[in-house]
Parts: sequence; structure tokens; C-alpha cells
Amino acid sequence: MKGRSVHLDSWNGRLAAAMLVDGQLDDLLIAPPDDRPQPGAIYRATVDRPLKGQGGVTVRLPHGRGFLKKAKGLAPGQDLVVQVTGYAEPGKAPPVTARPLFKSRHVIVTPDAPGYNVSRSVRDDDRRDALLAIAHEVAGPPDRIGLILRSAAAEADDGEIAEDIAATLELAEQLQTDSGTGPELLFDGPDPHMLAWRDWPMPDALFGEPGNFVDHGILDHIDLLASSHAELGSHGWISVEPTRALVAVDVNTGGDSSLAAGLKTNIAAARALPAQLRCRGLGGQITIDFAPCPKKDRRTIEQILRAAFRTCPVDTVLAGWTPLGAFELQRKRDRLPLHELPEVHP
Repeated sequence: MKGRSVHLDSWNGRLAAAMLVDGQLDDLLIAPPDDRPQPGAIYRATVDRPLKGQGGVTVRLPHGRGFLKKAKGLAPGQDLVVQVTGYAEPGKAPPVTARPLFKSRHVIVTPDAPGYNVSRSVRDDDRRDALLAIAHEVAGPPDRIGLILRSAAAEADDGEIAEDIAATLELAEQLQTDSGTGPELLFDGPDPHMLAWRDWPMPDALFGEPGNFVDHGILDHIDLLASSHAELGSHGWISVEPTRALVAVDVNTGGDSSLAAGLKTNIAAARALPAQLRCRGLGGQITIDFAPCPKKDRRTIEQILRAAFRTCPVDTVLAGWTPLGAFELQRKRDRLPLHELPEVHP
């Protein structure tokens, strides 16, 4: 099927959302276990104790603890509102921030950063001005709170945008004025279906009926992710191996070991890598061992990598080439690895 299609269903008993682009799996969201604090969730937490040498404190959540990095001026026993910003490695506390963001499809509310802005991807000056006018009309002067109008607002109905701003502002104000005591979940993180609505581009086709993962072959795509091996069409293959310390990506040309084949395979791997990491839920340090190629081709490969990750919704830093010729990325852990998700049994 050509174009972009979004599929809302479940996988192994968990809510899930899949996006296909021209028939290929481009993104996959699967709900985490109930006992894992979910990115975006907002809690009232209690400051626990400082962690010497790490510049932060642990905070008590309703179930377990979180790690707050910037904790200057906080005292043990103090209650504060925090937001989970990512997943932690097994055995570690998830990272949290005391400066939550309230994110919807058309707007992000930033209580601690007053001012109104429009996404840089909205390039039409008239539309930018119109979006700022809507923000002022709904929220008033930008001296007490911040708003970022997202790229989805560029094509949306003005009334829909205004309603989204008003609802997100109301939620932010409600949670920012919380006066309760003790650890408590105040607002749960978005499930995969909500995330798909909030963050994915408008699809050419949307399928939400139960069982559509089977009908449209989504389960077959997910089954392929159980293997570290991923084909690159006629340009070789890559092996994606998550370890405790990092994710190792090995690029292989197959039977053709020529330098020309190496460059073609490396380019294909660079373009395919963002979707492979997204769908496998992999983050942290990523080390890529590209196929042998002349040093003069490294700039081309790096340019293609940067272009490929530019539109990826997961924050990724391209660190560059190592002395031994590998390429390193640092990627936010905002998803659980697919291989760590246990099945849900009735």
C-alpha cells in the first residue's frame, strides 16, 4: 500500500500503534507494563535523599523512586510536581524533571518558560502570524506561561487549535497548583493510541478496528523485529544487537565486498536505521560499524544520517566518528525495548 497508514490495535495484550510508509513499518508504539512509570506521566513526588557525585536527588513516587538531576534548593521531605522524561535501564530510577511540559497535538505548554513561539517547520509567515494571534486570543499576554504551536497546527482548523490550547492550558494550571501531600500519580502518560494522534503526521488511511494488525500484516512486520537481522533490499543487511552497555549495529554488504558496494550499503543502512531503532524501542548509546569505504565517503554517510534522523521524533545526538572508524549516536530512552516487553496473560 502506497502512502502513510496508521493502525491502532493491540499486541500481546498491550495497546499498540503502528505506522506503515509505502508498506514498510516506519514506527511502532507499544504500551509498557503497568509497574513502569511512563514518559510524560506527572506525579506529586517527595524528595528523598541526595546522590553524592551525581548532582541530583532521588524522589519517592507512588511505586518506587525517580531521579531528579537538577535539585538545588530542595530539602528532604519536600513535595513537588515532577514529570517522567524517559525510561531507565533495569535496576535504575527513571529520570524526572521538576519543569513539566504539557504536550498535545497542536500545542506544547511550558509553564516555566513564558512566551509564544511557532515551530520552525511552519514556514509560511502569514500562517505563523495567524497561529500567534490564536494563542494571544485564547491565552492572553505571554507573560505568565509559554506556548509552542506545533507543526500539526499549520494545516489544522483554527477552532480546533483554540480548543486544544484551552484544554492544555487548563490541565497545566490544574496540575501546577496541586496542593496535595505525599507521592501520587496526577496525570498518566499517553498510551500508544494517544501518542499516535498527538505525534504522528496525518495519515492517508487510518485503521482502528480490532484485529487490523492481523488483517494488514502488522504482526508479520513485528515478528521480523525479533531477529537482529534486517534486510536492506538489494544493498546488503544490518545486524542490530542490543547489549547492556550499548546497541551495536553492524553493516554488511553480503557477497559483494567492493568499495562501491560498501558505499551503497552504508547509505541504505543510514536511511533505514531510524525506523529500525524506533520500532525496536532502542535508545542510549548506538555504535555503528559501517561497511569498509574510503574516508572521503564518510562525509556523505554522515550527511545522510543527519537527514534521516532530522525527522525522527526521538531525540538523537550524532556524536561522530570514533578513531577506529565506527560512528556513534546518543539516543533518548523514551521507549522500552521490544525484547523487554513481557506478554500480558488474561
